[in-house]
Amino acid sequence: MGMLNTLGRAWKVPDIRKKMIFTLLMLVVFRLGANIPVPGMDRTVLDQAFNGQGLFELFNLFSGGAFQNFTIFALSITPYITASIILNLLTIAIPALERLSKEGTEGRKKIAQITRYLTVILAFLQAIGLSVGLFRDALIKDDFFSVAIIVITLSAGTAFLMWLGEQINEYGVGNGISFIIFAGIICRAPGAISGALTSYSAGTVSIISLILFSLFALVVIVGTVTVQNGQRRIPVQYAKRVVGRKMYGGQNTHIPLKVNQAGVIPIIFGLSLLQFPLTITYFLKDGNGFSNFMEKWLSPTASPGVWIYVALYVILIFFFTYFYTAITFNVVEVAENMRANGGFVPGIRPGRPTIEYLNNVMTRVTFVGAVFLAVIAALPYLLQQLTALQIGFGGTSLLIVVGVALDTMKQIENQMVMRNYRGFL
Repeated sequence: MGMLNTLGRAWKVPDIRKKMIFTLLMLVVFRLGANIPVPGMDRTVLDQAFNGQGLFELFNLFSGGAFQNFTIFALSITPYITASIILNLLTIAIPALERLSKEGTEGRKKIAQITRYLTVILAFLQAIGLSVGLFRDALIKDDFFSVAIIVITLSAGTAFLMWLGEQINEYGVGNGISFIIFAGIICRAPGAISGALTSYSAGTVSIISLILFSLFALVVIVGTVTVQNGQRRIPVQYAKRVVGRKMYGGQNTHIPLKVNQAGVIPIIFGLSLLQFPLTITYFLKDGNGFSNFMEKWLSPTASPGVWIYVALYVILIFFFTYFYTAITFNVVEVAENMRANGGFVPGIRPGRPTIEYLNNVMTRVTFVGAVFLAVIAALPYLLQQLTALQIGFGGTSLLIVVGVALDTMKQIENQMVMRNYRGFL
């Protein structure tokens, strides 16, 4: 209720209302484009390729169903996400990019420009892979001109979504890229609810299954709000120093270590690695040894495969959580910056002891975040074994939706605070 009251007060502010309307209009454009089919594809063949498993469903999640329908936004914004992750990793490995990232606003603009170019290249390569690789059987005509139209249409769709997200960042509220993914997931919710009610009416799903899923959704929402706002604040004190006739420092502050520093990235990476072998089996003949082995021992819908699948999934989530957190939060750099500016953690000597202290604290905090992500990712598969309800990617979807909603509300509240409004958080 507090969130609705905050939105109501924000709507009364002309500047914020204008931004909210602009954001909604951009999302309407996104949903319109998600229903425009790519020409030259046989829909019957495409429908046979989707059975709710594998990387197909992951792509379908981020595209809001556009991937399954093979519309102009079929690639969604995933090439942009991939390009951003690649540049983040390269920033650690390439000194030139690392220097660029430290040049302030101009450096960020150059990195953003590189990200755009890399996004278009990745979208073009993915479009070629889909049209002449995975879905070659769905081509109505396989001549160069027909394939070129499909590739250009898919690449242009991703480029347009990237531009759409940047427009939301500049003239709307919230993060544009996250909002596009958010809208794609939300638009599938009515269909999922309708399907669950239909299954209940048909007797294939019991009331206990619906209650279990509702409890799972409630746990995810409450847990996400708690973990996303959870921080370990490390106190930092700056010594007084005189520069010329001015005195600097002498104040106390803190370093906020987020519990879930990696966000939803570990779930996506772990899921991609696990589902890749299963995706390969879709293009092999039925009954071959590899497909039979994968279906029995690594399928999330078979026994004992589901238990092995969940165990590997949890291990990968822990690995990627620590890996991505170590990349995004460099304890050595933080400690050096503190020492250079005369800062220190009370009771901890600057230099090597501070690095070890920060590393120990980050390790413990990250463990809590990894456990949370593992529970969110593994519960849907375990619930499917106990019930007949198909919730597949429910945990990931709810995690993204709640996370984006919280970030958007914080941005709105920051603007409200500047206008002497009291926020809901």
